[in-house]
Amino acid sequence: MNTIPSHRTARALLAITLPLWLAACAVPSPAARVEAPTPAGWQAPLPHHGSVADIARWWERAGDPLLAELIAAAQDISPSVAQARGRLAQARASRVSARAALLPSLDGQASASRGVNEQVGGLATTGQAALQASWEVDLFGGNAAANEAALQRLAGAQAQWHEARVSVAAEVANQYSSWRQCLALAEVAASDAASRSQTARLSGQSEQAGFTAPATLALAQASEAEGRVRAEQQRMACEIDLKTLVALTGTDESALRTRAAAAPPAPVPDALFAIDALPARVLAQRPDVYAAEREVAATSADVGSARAQRLPRLTLSGSVGRGWVRTGGATLDSNTWSIGPVGLSLPIFDAGRRAAQVDSAEAQYDAAVQQYRGTVRQAVSEVEQALVRLASTAARSTDAQRAAEGYRTSFTATEARWRGGLASLVELEDSRRTALASESALINLRQERMAAWIGLYRAAGGGWEAEATPQAAAAAPMPPSTAAAAAPAASASTAR
Repeated sequence: MNTIPSHRTARALLAITLPLWLAACAVPSPAARVEAPTPAGWQAPLPHHGSVADIARWWERAGDPLLAELIAAAQDISPSVAQARGRLAQARASRVSARAALLPSLDGQASASRGVNEQVGGLATTGQAALQASWEVDLFGGNAAANEAALQRLAGAQAQWHEARVSVAAEVANQYSSWRQCLALAEVAASDAASRSQTARLSGQSEQAGFTAPATLALAQASEAEGRVRAEQQRMACEIDLKTLVALTGTDESALRTRAAAAPPAPVPDALFAIDALPARVLAQRPDVYAAEREVAATSADVGSARAQRLPRLTLSGSVGRGWVRTGGATLDSNTWSIGPVGLSLPIFDAGRRAAQVDSAEAQYDAAVQQYRGTVRQAVSEVEQALVRLASTAARSTDAQRAAEGYRTSFTATEARWRGGLASLVELEDSRRTALASESALINLRQERMAAWIGLYRAAGGGWEAEATPQAAAAAPMPPSTAAAAAPAASASTAR
């Protein structure tokens, strides 16, 4: 004998099967993860020493506390970091808005009026208050897809904030290294100018005594003038580098001069950090690669959301309220409630608007895929170029040091021979130019090596670690604002 199931059993079955039915109705989306070809290993030599963990704050191993202070100061006031933080806040707000579309909305309404009511024969005050709820049932997953797109873009925006900080750190480190190298070159140029001036003075005395020809004196004086020009050019270059560094960091120029003069630069260590031998692991630490990957997932969800807009939409609504009428000292109260209407929207004709939106979303997805793959290729190239530069500077360091020392010794000997009348001024000037060139080349090589380390730091992602999931990235707290970060520094400065 068949029995009719109770209403409670029917409701339970409906509650169980409805979510499964709704999930089965979700529209398909393109692949949220795509493959990008990466090499099995680096086609360039890796640093032999150092630790992978040291990359995040390599400047602390460089032995120059002033550099660490300048990087922190620049990150606090950098417009690019502030803009990245603004984009992160915008992405977080967009995520909240997209997630809210999945939940019911509840609004309150109230009204009151006073007038003549013929039914009661006099003045009457009428009022009512109600709560109205509405919910769009996400039949085909359009709202869920929009929420997923917002989540992926939030994770990408967080990675881009880290990328901005890494870029600022690299820019400041490069500028600081360039300024320090310029100061070293300025010292060499000043020493060379003093040496040329001494040679010109001795040549003048010799010419007055009749031991040196006027042409030889003219050569010495020309060399002296050339040395002063070179020293002034180098001084100007250092001033420009300093002012650029001040603009990047917002530090006081006079204080920066004093700090730099009191703390001569430490030699660049042979190894500041190391990178993983597997390219895939290094690329996973690049914020730009991660952000490009998240954009692929976001545009994939956008396609699903656009496709869902072409399908029917179901909206449920209801209300509960209370009303009253007061007249002649009497009050009549009433309670009201309603369920419905149940709205079903069926797209019939829109002149191709929704289809065009799907085409646009699919085109954006294809572009994001190509952008992601291009970003991966560029990242591999940048890392390998930095490795090549680093290996080249290491291979040249010993020979450059030996050349500078040898030419310096040769110049000292030639100068002694010239003072003794055993070498001509032409020989002395030729030896001077060679020694100056080798000394300048050695200083430039040291700066080039430092720049290679900085380039590798930036190319390897600055030691950034991605969150395990986009949900974890979305749950991370907002970074402090520029003003909040700068306030403690300003207070400390005032206290000093």
